[in-house]
Formats: sequence, C-alpha cells, structure tokens
Amino acid sequence: MTVDADALAAIGRAAGLCAVGICRAELFSEVAAVLHERKQAGLHGGMQFTYRNPDRSTDPGRLVPGAASLVVGALEFGAASGERPDDGSPYARVAAYARCDYYQPLRTALEAVADALRAEGHRAVVSADGNGLVDRAAAHRAGIGWWGKNSNILVPGTGSLVVLGAVVTDAPLVSGDPEPVTDGCGSCRRCLDGCPTGAIIAPGTVDARRCLAWLVQTDGVFDPDYRVALGDRIYGCDDCSDVCPPNRVRVRLTGRPRHRPKPVAALDRSLPSTADGAWVPVLEMLDASDDALMASFGRWYIPRREPRYLRRNALVVLANVGDRSDSRVRAAVDRALRDRDPLIRAHAVWCARRLGLGLEALCERDDPLVRAEMERPVQPRDAA
Repeated sequence: MTVDADALAAIGRAAGLCAVGICRAELFSEVAAVLHERKQAGLHGGMQFTYRNPDRSTDPGRLVPGAASLVVGALEFGAASGERPDDGSPYARVAAYARCDYYQPLRTALEAVADALRAEGHRAVVSADGNGLVDRAAAHRAGIGWWGKNSNILVPGTGSLVVLGAVVTDAPLVSGDPEPVTDGCGSCRRCLDGCPTGAIIAPGTVDARRCLAWLVQTDGVFDPDYRVALGDRIYGCDDCSDVCPPNRVRVRLTGRPRHRPKPVAALDRSLPSTADGAWVPVLEMLDASDDALMASFGRWYIPRREPRYLRRNALVVLANVGDRSDSRVRAAVDRALRDRDPLIRAHAVWCARRLGLGLEALCERDDPLVRAEMERPVQPRDAA
C-alpha cells in the first residue's frame, strides 16, 4: 500500500513536532565506524546508549526487519528558567532538557505517525531515548538539521534545544534521502571554548570522561578532577547550548518554544522545586528518603537506580555552593559523615573539607573510599 510522506509529516507536526524529515533506513556505516573508534579510544567514558552495541544502533533493520524508511521527528523544549530562589538555602540547577519528561510527548507524536503507517498495513516501531537507533545521525540524514560542533543536531530556526526520535518502518516512503542541511556553525567555536571542562576536544567530538552531563550519571566515586567544575549542577549541563548563537537568537526572538509540552512527569514531585523545575533544594535532597528521591527524580538516568548517587551529586554541589556558617549545612554534612554508605561518607568528607568544616562526626574511617578522601588534597573554598 502507498503512504503519502507529506501526510505523515503533517501528522507529526500536528501532534507537536517542530520538524519532521523522512529518509531511507539504510545502515549508518560511517557512524558505526566512528562509534567503534571512539569507544576504543575510551571517549565514551563507560557511556552505554548508542555505544553499548554500535552495530545494532546503526542498523534500523534490527528494530524492524526489512526496514525501508525512517520518519524522524524533533520536539522543542524550553531553555529559559527563573532566577535561583533567594531564601538563603543552597539550590542545585537542573539542565533544561531534564526539567520534565519531554520524551513522553515526543513518543506520543511519533506514535501518531506510526499508527497511520500501521493503518495502511505496514510495520512501524518508535525509537526514542534508547539504545536502538542513533537518533542524531538519523536526524541529519533526514534533513532535519546539521551537526553542531558540540555534537548536537541544530534545527534551522530552532537550534539544538530539541529531543529527537524516529519511526522505523518497512513502508517505502522515499526513493532517496533529502539534501543535507547546510552547516550553520561556520567558524564559530563558542561551544568548544565555553565547555567548563574542555570536554569538546574537537568539532563534533566529545570526551564523555570530561562531560559534566555524563559524569553526574556515572557510578562510583565522582571524578575528583571535575567536582569543582560541577558547580551547582545536579543533573545535566547546558553550557554548550547556552552559548550557541542559534539557541540564543531563538530564545531572544520567541521568548518561549513554539511547541512546549506540559511537564507531565514533573507535576507529582515529592520534593519542592521552582515552578519550572530548574532549581531544587540541596538540603531537602540530602534529607529525603529513598522513595521520595525516586518519586521526584526517578525519570533521570541514575546508576543502577540507586538513590545514593543523587545524594553523592548533592554533596558535591553543596561543597560548591553551601554556606559553612549555615547551621543547616553543618547538620546535613554531619549526617552524611555518619551515613552507613561509605560512598556517601566519602563525598561528605570532601564536602566538609571543601567548606572548611571539621570531621568530628565521621564514623568508620577505615573504609578505603573514606581513607582515600581523607588523604586527597583539597583546597577549601575560602582559600580558592
């Protein structure tokens, strides 16, 4: 049966997508080679996603045998956030793409496209935010945008503040791929120069071992070399997007995205936050139960779904933004120093030393993680 490609694109846009492109579902052979090369070099930093199995994620036929086409969609999200609350408490910043579940409305829109294909007797599978398909490469092939130097896809007139996904189908929708979008970066290198850890080591190449957005998602001890650079970020990092001219122009001209999904998953939070979800209180995070933490932030990527990593990150943030003269900060650090989890005690040691506080409350000092932190050189913030 014949399906009209323009009609499918119209369905996607009517469902909230800011851009829709259609291309052939051929192997992404060049992308697979790059992923293997970077993984071999260690640039993935243990990241899974498309690195877990590059041969699978670059072959649409693994999702739909006999795949012929990809219908790729982009959905905008907002970047603007309110000012940090000024109530004397330490707050942590959430990256724009993580303030609510933007993938839910993206999947809903793509499912509308997939339903139209299924109604015509074709197989169609939605892929978004998973290990199944290299979504940025698909978006580039489908003519949705160009590869930015920060490795993100930039959509003309929109920028990189989008989430991406695709419908993989056996419907032969197009005979060829659209012309690639002209590179809009030119000589600009603001994202490379603006990365706080120098993680963008070359145009389009990110060393995940330095990327703050990835480091907050890794397991084990937070890399000591990047703890200070984390600043007030509790999840994600927007710096390379914030300095990108297309994003800055769009925010200035529109003030808000044209297709703003409702923050569905953010409405039922157990912990307080600002109305737009951009700021969360650090002390409340450290004092919250496991259930409360997961109810509030469980949609984030958390190593092995263990709330201890949210507390680990919160202690690093507290060390960077906390006021040592605040009795609530002192109490929170002391509680963490007495925590039965050595990972929490170890990061509490660094937090206390960074704030210039004593370790009198520390228990079970002989644990290897704790000993390592006690021996690690730390420059107190007051001396920085």
